Amino acid sequence: MYYTDCGQGSTIIFVHPPVLTSLNFLYQMKQLSADFRTISFDIRGHGSSKPSREEITYPLIVEDIRQLMNQLKIEKAFLCGYSTGGSIVLDFLLTCPERAFGGIVISGMSEVNDKKLRNKIARGVFLSRIGAIGAIALSISWNQAKARLSLLRSLFTDAKKANAKNAEQYYQYSLHYNCTAQLDRIHHPVLLVYGEKDTLFHPYAQLLQERLPRSELVFIKETKHQIPTKAAGKVNEFIRQFIYRCESSSPQG
Repeated sequence: MYYTDCGQGSTIIFVHPPVLTSLNFLYQMKQLSADFRTISFDIRGHGSSKPSREEITYPLIVEDIRQLMNQLKIEKAFLCGYSTGGSIVLDFLLTCPERAFGGIVISGMSEVNDKKLRNKIARGVFLSRIGAIGAIALSISWNQAKARLSLLRSLFTDAKKANAKNAEQYYQYSLHYNCTAQLDRIHHPVLLVYGEKDTLFHPYAQLLQERLPRSELVFIKETKHQIPTKAAGKVNEFIRQFIYRCESSSPQG
């Protein structure tokens, strides 16, 4: 499994959505590694990680994260997930609570309960099934970068490496995942970050804020869904301050 490990201090592990890769957190890795240990990795069958013979599921990804932490001798970390990666953060907090300091969910959800988002994910399932990874890669890379041509090229080059079968499995699991009924079991602090213009995800933000016992919800002005690349400075500052607050309120702080 391909990963990047930068900086020192409290550890943040970043989790990407289908077809996109760890490169989507380029600005987080660059800016936050000055204050924290930042780790990003390519999920099996994505980017520079080898394809998986096992079906891609959230429990499998969570176990891979746990094994990566063991390999790097990291006892606990903050987990930060973008879009469906946010669902994996929630699953990690439910499955391995003893290995987490807290969670950061960026444009994420605990379930998919509206027709528009279901159709978007189902389109990813279909295109992956017919092997049209290049089409998915170009679309999502364009949405993340647009006029920044060097970033667009890098994201596209990385995204189109995705194994079609593994991408389909990741999309498929995302479509049916639902941990909403278990959210009250998560007692870690969780930062929820959403774009002010990403109205499709506002109900998911509200749901998580209401159900998570220790959540903070912030909206980034003039921003849609693509927060890690399009509002990097603002989200990085929210993450930085959130971790400082968690550290100051811990028994060791």
